[in-house]
Amino acid sequence: MREHATVGGGPAPDPGAAGLPELMVQVARGDQEAFAAVFDQVSGPVLGVVRSVVRDPAQSEEVTQEVMVDLWRSAARYRPDRGSVLNWALTLAHRRAVDRVRSEQASSDRARRVALLEHTPAYDEVTEEVENRLDRERVRRCLRGLTERQRQSVTLAYYRGLTYREVAELLSLPLGTVKTRMRDGLIRLRDCLGVTA
Repeated sequence: MREHATVGGGPAPDPGAAGLPELMVQVARGDQEAFAAVFDQVSGPVLGVVRSVVRDPAQSEEVTQEVMVDLWRSAARYRPDRGSVLNWALTLAHRRAVDRVRSEQASSDRARRVALLEHTPAYDEVTEEVENRLDRERVRRCLRGLTERQRQSVTLAYYRGLTYREVAELLSLPLGTVKTRMRDGLIRLRDCLGVTA
């Protein structure tokens, strides 16, 4: 068994011979050999807990290293009356692993939002589309205000692209009658839409 010199000149306890609670007391004092002994006993179970949460082997090893650094830094806060060193380490491991998963998820969500923003149409395109939809709805509403004969003539001429003569032939009406219906229908549409002449 190795002996370590103490400040008083007497032998120091061998870290390998001590239990985890005693080792944590030594780690809290900055004893690196005691920490190596704690590391040897705790790092395997810590890695197992982290892997069960994180899943990715490389990230699991990173998180395990972070947990072990936490143990080194916070050794003075360990309280044996609140549980074993191993349970304390596993609790730290689980918290760290969950934090890593949440962080990765948040990063993935941000990347997805950025990708969506890159594919979102420019403001002007959106505004134009909304205005076009509103205009179409207003025109539909105003068309419903025409008489059936006016609506029929306007629809054939403007939405199907027929000439006045073709509308007259299709409806079996004189050209003059179609022109009158079109004129009256367009006047009513103009007034409904609020278009100034």
